Amino acid sequence: MASQGDDGPLVGRTGMLADIQSYLRNVGPGGTAAVFVTGESGVGKSRLLRETADALRGGDFAVLLGTCLDIGDASPLHPVLQALRRHDSATTTVADDPGALLERVSRDLRAIAGDRQLLLVLDDLQWADRSTRQLLLYLLAGLGDVRISVLAAIRAEALHGTHPLRRVLAELRRLRSVRVVDIAPLTEEHTRELVTAIVGGDVAGEDADRVYKRSGGNPFVVEELSRDLRDGRVELSDTLREIFLARVDELPVNAHAVVHAVAAGVEPVDHAVLAKVVRLPEDGLLEAIRAAVAYRFVVSDAEGYRLRHRLVAEVLEQEVLPAEGAALHRRYAEALEPAGGADDHARLAHHWQRAGVPARALPSVVAAARSAEGLYGFAEAHRYWTIALRLTADDATERAELLGHAAESAHQCGEHVLALARLEELAGRKDAPSECELHLRRARYLAATGRSEIAEREYELALQAPDCTPQLRATAAAFLAELLLHLGRYADANQRARDALELAAVNGSTADLVRASAALGFSAAFREDPDAGLAVIRHAVEIAERSGHPDDLGCAYLHLAELLTGPLNSIEEGVLVARRGAATLAARGVGRTYQTRLLAIAGNGLFRIGQWAEADSMLEAAMQHRPSGADAVELLLARCRLWVGFGEVDNARRDLDAVATLLAGGGARHVLPMLTLRAGLAMWQKEHAEARAAVQRGLTETRSDDLVLLGVLAWHGLRAEAEAHVAGSPVDPAALRRLNTVVGRLQEGADNAATEVRAVLDGYLNLCAAELSRIEDRQDPEPWARAAAIWDRRQQPYPAAYSRLRHAEAALQRRGRRATAIAGLRQAYATTIAMGARPLANEIRGIAQRFRVSLADDADTVAMAPPEPDQGDELSVLTGREREVLEAVAEGLTNREIGEQLFISERTVGVHLGHIFDKLQVRTRVQASRVFLTAA
Repeated sequence: MASQGDDGPLVGRTGMLADIQSYLRNVGPGGTAAVFVTGESGVGKSRLLRETADALRGGDFAVLLGTCLDIGDASPLHPVLQALRRHDSATTTVADDPGALLERVSRDLRAIAGDRQLLLVLDDLQWADRSTRQLLLYLLAGLGDVRISVLAAIRAEALHGTHPLRRVLAELRRLRSVRVVDIAPLTEEHTRELVTAIVGGDVAGEDADRVYKRSGGNPFVVEELSRDLRDGRVELSDTLREIFLARVDELPVNAHAVVHAVAAGVEPVDHAVLAKVVRLPEDGLLEAIRAAVAYRFVVSDAEGYRLRHRLVAEVLEQEVLPAEGAALHRRYAEALEPAGGADDHARLAHHWQRAGVPARALPSVVAAARSAEGLYGFAEAHRYWTIALRLTADDATERAELLGHAAESAHQCGEHVLALARLEELAGRKDAPSECELHLRRARYLAATGRSEIAEREYELALQAPDCTPQLRATAAAFLAELLLHLGRYADANQRARDALELAAVNGSTADLVRASAALGFSAAFREDPDAGLAVIRHAVEIAERSGHPDDLGCAYLHLAELLTGPLNSIEEGVLVARRGAATLAARGVGRTYQTRLLAIAGNGLFRIGQWAEADSMLEAAMQHRPSGADAVELLLARCRLWVGFGEVDNARRDLDAVATLLAGGGARHVLPMLTLRAGLAMWQKEHAEARAAVQRGLTETRSDDLVLLGVLAWHGLRAEAEAHVAGSPVDPAALRRLNTVVGRLQEGADNAATEVRAVLDGYLNLCAAELSRIEDRQDPEPWARAAAIWDRRQQPYPAAYSRLRHAEAALQRRGRRATAIAGLRQAYATTIAMGARPLANEIRGIAQRFRVSLADDADTVAMAPPEPDQGDELSVLTGREREVLEAVAEGLTNREIGEQLFISERTVGVHLGHIFDKLQVRTRVQASRVFLTAA
């Protein structure tokens, strides 16, 4: 099996490479040094030899390379003589007398080395003939009078039994100048790095994980699988298949049986179980296992036996006859069944299914599902309940119960649409649950898909159902109270939460108490008393932590984090709460749902305090969970805020379209941010009519009393009218009247709001007043100065930077207080550059050029200013990659096409373009293309 390719990156081996070179340079008193590199086939031994030879060749070293042959009748000293023949001065011939031959070889080696140290590199030393082994002992013992360093590679799987090289290595290890270095497989992190380097661009985490699990970290196998991934091949390549089959064929017969058995098992395979499956005498079994370990197919630890590479199982599965495979799995099931412990349920289910005996598989499948649920392994439980359904006939009496479990487990692991489908099948059966329970479960699943308005009706139907028990009534009331938060109707949520708490006190569960308390605390903190509301919701967190159930913890952490990062503006604390909750929920099997949503909340908080790079990284990691429904909406909206801020137009539109598709009947806390982001994106694109339409839709299609969301929307609406006015388009009087009505409502609500909430509302009210001054051509800098000061106190740099931009623009137009205006403009520019807010930075540059203001004089922005181009080459300020991107832009390619051509992501293309625009001091692709074509 080959090693890491010569043209690929040497991943995970740089430290070892430096150590090997250091060993070989630091020769002992006798002028000798040696490093013997051992490891399994494909682990990268030959690549290390080549890299070392290239690094040491020339200078103080003369380098000779030879390779041993896998043939029984190789001539004596074949690898050394081969190395000598490659050197022009080599004249050695084979002699009959071994002693004379060693002396002649030593003489030739001395002649080649001269005054330098000689490096003899020998690959595949496990196949070395007896004379070569003797020569190594002779030279490294200092008997050959040659200043020599030896670097040799040995396949570890070949050194089994009584292999003669084992004795030679044992003797050589006694010498201080000898090192034996074992190369381990790549770690998971290094495997991901190698996969990314070969595939190019962004690699899905699950793809890299799959490559690691299948390859065991073997670099050669990683490279082959990565090329398959890059080229879209699903089936295992013929190269890998033939290599593994050839190696399996080398095994002794009994070791062959052991490898086949371990490949069919669920790892780790216990020794006692393996003994019942393979059916060899104990001595014979142990000997076979030792051989399988020696050949590097099987690894053994305290837990049992595993395959070193899971690919072996894939290869062998296709080589076994169906009847053989079924018999092997039946022996496993029969070996496991007497114990029947909790850990064996999943194994039994697997083996009885593969043995073709579904009737005996069902009890184990159900037991495995229940065991997984008890450990909060919802994804695994969902898989087992699904298998149980497949094993059960439609008319079976137990199918209704299985459908109920399958629906709930699908919901718990984020498959909400599938949960609804299974619930509908259950509802159509004669043995379906009660009407109230069906409405309640349907409502929960609908809310999780993002269809909040339909879910509200289902909760009401559950409460009105004639068979609604006191326990179900308490649960429905608690869920409805929380749902009303997502609909942005805090007054209604507050009342429902109070009703739910009364019911929960008598008939409710801990889950009902947590959910109702979270809804009451959030709504009370927003509307009345932040301190009292926070106390209630923190108490809900305490109850949830004592309960430990993922639903309780998720609900409590979500609303506490939302409250802190949102209306109460305790953003840093809110981010910490969200992160702590995300870590807690990840350990309870709900990474795809609650953890994803908490990371979205943390990302929003980081966005508000200007830490956009960290937010981007966090949201990208959260996206690896592949959320669905409302969880996906939360994450997409959080990411879209960054896309709009970064100026990633295509990505932002894609995410907004995805949100719109998911939000069929969504609540205000999803719909209003979506429409606000549409308006903001449209404004950067100078699409004023589209921005106006998005805002007006938000004003007319919601019953929300979330004044903060309405404040953001109203600001964007007035800003859209102001942008249209500045661009020479008419202001829409009807739209302006509706916006002024909303502003009046905001002012009235702010007067009655809690102090913390009012502080946030005041920031948006000042922005609205300032935008109105633009619409009315008053060019008044004062509202903008007040807005900047408010947002500084709120520690939200983006709206503060925007306010400073507009303040500077108004002040410079009035020709008053120029120094203050310029200082504010420079401060805004530094802020936007630090965050990566490219569209706002471009607008600041435009204002600076318009009023002939230098942004680079300020000490904080000198380092960020575009460097001066060389007189002779205007493109000299660009890096090589930036030149490639610019050339593609000049050819008229889109970001996606550029990414495909250069094997980088669209996002990376956008980043390069931003740097290009900054360095060339241009604002559009056309201008950048013109610069390139002129310079070229």
